[in-house]
Amino acid sequence: MQNQESFRMPLLGEAFPNVEVQTTHGTLKLPQDYEGKWFVLFSHPGDFTPVCTTEFVGFAKKSEEFKKLNTELIGLSVDQVFSHIKWVEWINENFEVKIPFPVIADEMGEVSKQLGMLHPNKGTNTVRAVFVVDDKGILRLIKYYPQEIGRNIDEILRSIKALQTHEQNGVALPENWPNNPILADKAIIPPASTEEEAKDRMKQAESNEIECKDWWFCYKKL
Repeated sequence: MQNQESFRMPLLGEAFPNVEVQTTHGTLKLPQDYEGKWFVLFSHPGDFTPVCTTEFVGFAKKSEEFKKLNTELIGLSVDQVFSHIKWVEWINENFEVKIPFPVIADEMGEVSKQLGMLHPNKGTNTVRAVFVVDDKGILRLIKYYPQEIGRNIDEILRSIKALQTHEQNGVALPENWPNNPILADKAIIPPASTEEEAKDRMKQAESNEIECKDWWFCYKKL
């Protein structure tokens, strides 16, 4: 029986697979070329399609906000490089928006296969996927969208801000942070893991060091 190469999609908390790719900005090695930076790899079903075009314009307009978070953007589809180049030219000509990030030409689909971006019931086009990789090359977030629905760029930015806030402060972040209807922009302190720690949490709350609804639900202003 002929051996077939198989891929296992990386999971959250695992290292992003080492790949060498051709892009509109030349050859890139991931994640090595982004060492010390976070990056967002996002796939689109195809060049010269309306929903994908609106997403590229959206990512481009927010690119400086990503850079402020030490985060780079990388697009991807199974289209060829010349198609990517012509498409980003078309976007610039028609919307006066320059696409500042590289776009991977995954013609053979090897990267897409490794990352689970090719779904049998969606043909040969990549689904709308988002992979957030941290400055150590670790996969921190995965999002999938159907072809028919465009992504929310602000939510991707919010997710990166939340992940980085968690890294810097060892806290968890509530729903829609920093605009949660219960806690506003306050961060959740990880639940106590011992009886003694639980008692100490309530003492801290009594002295106004932190706020608590109960020993397992404590939070604070950062």
